[in-house]
Amino acid sequence: MPLVRISVRKGRSPSEKRALLDAVHSALVEAFHIPDSDRNQRLSEYTAEEFETPPGRTELYTLVEITAFPGRSPDAKANLYGALVRNLSALGTQPGDVLIVISEPSMENWGLRGTPASNVDLGFKVEV
Repeated sequence: MPLVRISVRKGRSPSEKRALLDAVHSALVEAFHIPDSDRNQRLSEYTAEEFETPPGRTELYTLVEITAFPGRSPDAKANLYGALVRNLSALGTQPGDVLIVISEPSMENWGLRGTPASNVDLGFKVEV
């Protein structure tokens, strides 16, 4: 159940936004083995004045922040980084314009169905 926030500069068409969301979700399904129906994504757009980027980056600079249950292996994370860059590159975003950050709050810091996630049968494996 990763929570995803994708931050980009304003100016993309509705079809480009849908493709961006699909590209990120597809990478998560591939690398983290989440269910295809598990979509918790937000796309946030900013003007150039509201979204500072590192020098040398283009208007397609994309920040992907993922908050996920702990337990994914370093290999699964590396696979996710590779899949994200590959999928976003297919949309025209260069690898240097992609920054990915994963945060992993402990299971007791997630509330699901009114109880800590550590007490819930998630229906899928987190240890990949």
